[in-house]
Amino acid sequence: MDMQISQPIPEGEEHNTAMIKNPLESGESPHEAMFLVLAYLPLFELLSMTQVCRSLRDALRDDILPWLNIVVEKPLNTHLSDDFLVKMTSKANSRLKILALINCFKITDDGLLQVIASNPHISKLYLRGCTGLTIEGVLGAVKLLTKGNHKLKSLSISGIYNVKREDFETLGHLMGINQMQEKEGTKNLYHRRNKSSTFRQESQPSIDVDICPKCGEVREIFDCPRNSCIRRKQLIECRGCFLCVPRCEECGVCTKDEEEVGEAACADILCLDCWLQLPKCSFCNKAYCNQHAYQQSLHPDSSGFLCSDCKFHATQTSHD
Repeated sequence: MDMQISQPIPEGEEHNTAMIKNPLESGESPHEAMFLVLAYLPLFELLSMTQVCRSLRDALRDDILPWLNIVVEKPLNTHLSDDFLVKMTSKANSRLKILALINCFKITDDGLLQVIASNPHISKLYLRGCTGLTIEGVLGAVKLLTKGNHKLKSLSISGIYNVKREDFETLGHLMGINQMQEKEGTKNLYHRRNKSSTFRQESQPSIDVDICPKCGEVREIFDCPRNSCIRRKQLIECRGCFLCVPRCEECGVCTKDEEEVGEAACADILCLDCWLQLPKCSFCNKAYCNQHAYQQSLHPDSSGFLCSDCKFHATQTSHD
């Protein structure tokens, strides 16, 4: 499947499009600086560049540098298929270093293993939220990437179903991880879990899941950044999966039962400190976390906003 990429023209600027020259039509080559930035572009922009002109298309076809680190995230992740992934990663000529697939639910074990077999030198494999994959496929990929003297430095599998304790231990053995040293030297913070840049940080755990010390399930385990917990050495009590230890969506601190939390307009938890800093609904005084701020609706009679529930009730009232 080919992924068609097009950029919509901003509203009100349609009349300016006649002033824009298309290098493909005019025969002009892009400025030389354009070729220098290609290796630093996100994947969406990189694929867009292949459609701008022949010079950029040929440069991206002949140069493997821009394709050594492939990160697939919004808006491409929901459209990515096995066939396109294999085609795209082949541009690295078997020298792919980082493969990050974020919520790419259409990718299957067959597609992943085909890519891994062609790129045995991947050092960071990020498969967060790829629900089309199985733990058997992940184990097969890790076995391929740890053959000989090659070391897989980082693996992310949070969101993949049915990972058992023995699967986690096998992954740790294949990757040569000392679990005790790992826990002492790294911190995994809840509020940074969705940032695609985290897989590039050396301070992150080698495997993003662990055995929860409270429920015993293999899930993503988070540490507490709360200063008072660190000073009192209560980090063990605060360490656990998101089901066992409730945390603030904004700052990641544990929210203990006896402590007051702010009322959120979404389903997430907000500590009182973060709640006080966030804008509130003009009617119910509930706050949205930044992740769900897009659900706000402008209040017609003020400079504030309405949460989705208050907007619904206001609409129902106006119709009565």
